[in-house]
Amino acid sequence: MTTDKIKRKLTAILSADVKGYSRLMGEDEEWTLRTLNAYKEVMRSLVQQHRGRVVSTPGDNVLAEFASVVDAVQCGVEVQQVLRAKNALLPENRRVQFRIGINLGDVIEEEDSIYGDGVNIAARLEGLAEAGGICISESAYQQIENKLPLRYDYLGEHEVKNIAKPVRVYRARIEPETAVSRKGAGVRVEGKRKRPIILAVVAVLIMLVVVVAVWQFVLRPSPPRVEVASKEKMAFPLPDRPSIAVLPFVNVSGDPKEDYFSDGLTEQIITTLSSYPRLFVIARQSSFSYKGKPVKVQQVAEELGVQYVLEGSVQKSGDRLRITAQLIDAITGRHVWSERYDRELKDIFALQDEITINVMNGMSAELTEGEQARRWTKRGVTNLKALEKHYQAQGFFCRHTKEDHDKARPLFEEAIVLDPKFVWPYVYLGYLHASAVFRGWSESPAKSLQMAFELAEKALAIDDSHDGVHSLLALIYNVKRQSDKALSEAERAVALNPNSSDAYMILGGILGSVGRWEESVFYAKKSLRLSPFPGAAPFATLGRAYFMTGQYDESILTYKKALKVSPNFLEGHVYLAACYSSMGRDSEATAAVKVVLGIDPKFTIDSYTKRLSYKGADIERLSAALRKAGLK
Repeated sequence: MTTDKIKRKLTAILSADVKGYSRLMGEDEEWTLRTLNAYKEVMRSLVQQHRGRVVSTPGDNVLAEFASVVDAVQCGVEVQQVLRAKNALLPENRRVQFRIGINLGDVIEEEDSIYGDGVNIAARLEGLAEAGGICISESAYQQIENKLPLRYDYLGEHEVKNIAKPVRVYRARIEPETAVSRKGAGVRVEGKRKRPIILAVVAVLIMLVVVVAVWQFVLRPSPPRVEVASKEKMAFPLPDRPSIAVLPFVNVSGDPKEDYFSDGLTEQIITTLSSYPRLFVIARQSSFSYKGKPVKVQQVAEELGVQYVLEGSVQKSGDRLRITAQLIDAITGRHVWSERYDRELKDIFALQDEITINVMNGMSAELTEGEQARRWTKRGVTNLKALEKHYQAQGFFCRHTKEDHDKARPLFEEAIVLDPKFVWPYVYLGYLHASAVFRGWSESPAKSLQMAFELAEKALAIDDSHDGVHSLLALIYNVKRQSDKALSEAERAVALNPNSSDAYMILGGILGSVGRWEESVFYAKKSLRLSPFPGAAPFATLGRAYFMTGQYDESILTYKKALKVSPNFLEGHVYLAACYSSMGRDSEATAAVKVVLGIDPKFTIDSYTKRLSYKGADIERLSAALRKAGLK
């Protein structure tokens, strides 16, 4: 490198690596690399959100730079919080835990790379950090000491490799500081002349306290406590993070045609909450199973295995909008937060954000004291008419019939015309075309699949962090038998949204397609935990995986659940026949075959298995079981 090319700058450097990486690789290289790459994608996204730049990601290392130390530390804290939530879902010996070092230093910049002691010190600090922890240098500490609600432990001076002077090291505590400020905020008053002022101030404060107390405890109407949910009666153990179900907001406008708006608002709140990894959010499919039913909060919490329930109502009248919302802790029966909004319809974008922020803060105040829920970026929509068209189309889309999908298509297309930067209609329209292929509704499957792919590409250009786009691409690549691309997209979707039941279902299905059936069971179960009352597809994903792993009793029970949702679900009866014949239960296999032929008299094993993207041995296993059952 010649002197005239050298360019120096002062920058905040974040360096991260994985604790115990060699052990993890030694135990399972493929799994470790997949998990590591997924975690790196999460880190890359968070670095960008905090106005940083990922410099390089060799091996298990991530090197990033920021113009501000505050941004670097905030990013580091959020990375560790998000990855901690992800690791909590894994066995302890399989957790991929990063250590982070942050330094403010002078670096040499060459093209897109940075070098020098500033980078080396960050790397050495990373080695001093605990798994899941952050260490910062004194130069970085001086910039943020009083600017972030964090506590720091001074770890002393450390001799580090290839650095001439000892480095003074601080450990940043991940949890925000909840005590009063270390500096204090009192005002000192001296002298007799100040005493009357002090007494007057005290008197006013006492009066204010009395007024507030009278309002709070006497005049203010208290919402009635709901019947308390029992942890022992819950269908699932409570997650280790704040958990919530959002019930469909009730349309109280008096016009049933306005249901689309209250449903759309509810879905947007669910979607936004789901994007926050520190929460556990029940999927739309299961939340909407309570629509129009007189259910109690206690029942919802026990059936879905959550602590919090959000409910509300919407009244849309002309250009005015009235919304009520309340967040209830089902374990204590207490109303954590409630609000009533009376706004103009054009304020819907801000309202969606405001409601969701309040919900997140309410849950955090209860379960993670002092934690502040991070804000998010809306998915590009700025046009109210486009949002309404999208809401209307969503209502038809979620009914999953050919007629309703035909009604949804032009509405999604109108939404795109009205706001070309609104990503959601592209995604849903892509799923419409892909669904037409999967359900046999398309007159030209190849053309429909290409249209779905083109829409996914357009959505990706608008927002490459949208998990739904990557799930859609995963499905398309799987149909095209491009397994590596399908798996990569599915894993990216799960990494971007760990609350997406659909993303887990799709990942589980694709893992099965490549013969990794045990992992397929694992992810299919995660999908069903996030959506205990789904359609037939998630049950089918798990049922297939159970069959291929020889767990026939579990497969039968799972497919029977799918058939309760959709009694004429052909795949359910096909796999029941395969399971029964594999177990030697011939009479039950024969009965299942009769149902299969009753639904599709032209059914043949060859035509059915040609549509499957499984490995050859798995196709033969299913075919042999169906032949034994009596199908041809």
